[in-house]
Amino acid sequence: MIVSLDSPAGVTPPAGPYSHVARVDTGGGSLLFLAGQIAVGDDGAIVGEGDMAAQARRIFDVIGGILEAHGAGFADVVHIRTFVTDLEMLPEYGLVRRELFPGVPPASTTVEVSRLFRPGALLEVEVTAAVGRA
Repeated sequence: MIVSLDSPAGVTPPAGPYSHVARVDTGGGSLLFLAGQIAVGDDGAIVGEGDMAAQARRIFDVIGGILEAHGAGFADVVHIRTFVTDLEMLPEYGLVRRELFPGVPPASTTVEVSRLFRPGALLEVEVTAAVGRA
């Protein structure tokens, strides 16, 4: 088993002292554990202030870039963890997720939190993907 940490070039840099992804190569495939992503632009500012769908789209754009850099895509996602500041806005987030995960969706955990580490962030999303699985 080989473990590596990475923040791929071409993806918005992490908003703090962490790596975007921990990759665990097992010989028969790889597991990708992505750090939680919030809706920040390349300039570090929150994207889609007050707009759950816009923030979700930005987050999944970044997640897609990280997955692609490791030879994966949304079809490889096996689990999603979502932290939202207002469960009343969950339907807006759900619409975006259904666009990306048609058919059988991955396993999922969603919790409401009082706030996230950046003012204006409405949600944070982490995913786990399995690459090279049978």
